[in-house]
Amino acid sequence: EKRAVIQIEKNGYPDSIYINAAKIFQGIHTEKSEDKSQVRYGDNPESPMVAFKDEHSRRASYELAFNALKYQDLLEEILLDSKVYPCYSIPDELTSLLVVMLYDLQDRKFRKRKVFAEEELVAEVQEIGDYLYSYRTKLAAALARCRIKYDALSIEYFLPEAVWKQEQRASALPICSWINTLKISLEDVIRDLEMKGFTKVESVSDFDHYTYAVDQHCHDVLVFPSSLREELLNLDLFADCKLLLQ
Repeated sequence: EKRAVIQIEKNGYPDSIYINAAKIFQGIHTEKSEDKSQVRYGDNPESPMVAFKDEHSRRASYELAFNALKYQDLLEEILLDSKVYPCYSIPDELTSLLVVMLYDLQDRKFRKRKVFAEEELVAEVQEIGDYLYSYRTKLAAALARCRIKYDALSIEYFLPEAVWKQEQRASALPICSWINTLKISLEDVIRDLEMKGFTKVESVSDFDHYTYAVDQHCHDVLVFPSSLREELLNLDLFADCKLLLQ
């Protein structure tokens, strides 16, 4: 059965998200036995100190970290096959940053990432980003060899079938969000959504992109189409924690 893969152009993340994603990944990456591990991750703190600027940054950091985790074996193979790793100027403590930034680089089709206005630059992120980008041709070639080796049309084919099907089901589910009644009322949320072009419908069966429904049993819960996830997280209602993603 063919898997449909939707490609969305990506510009990368602010430096702080890479740092936070690397800290999260450092704590959750798969540990391998000494005789099988060729990629070293240094010390593995159980509770990394992670500071998020806002809800969008938190979700982006966790999403990036868990995407790197899903493809850890593939990313390590790309680093080793391309001879980009080991690099003696990059200590083991920064390997997690190297891996999460490699995932993002291939996700952007090895295009240069955007520099965000007023972003606080982090020296380690800039160094590793420049290092990976300078070897983008070798990294892309290594990924292509992996795809040929495993007969994979895209990196999604490297996921176990059970994991891929689970992700497909999850991505198709409607998005539920709680109204933070300590900050805003249902009426004000509805007014704000309508000003942004959303239309209220009776049930999820009536969804048509910029639509939403009020849960029939919990009137402080709104439901949105799954296709709106990224756009919703960029709304002020979510950024200000007036709506909380379930």
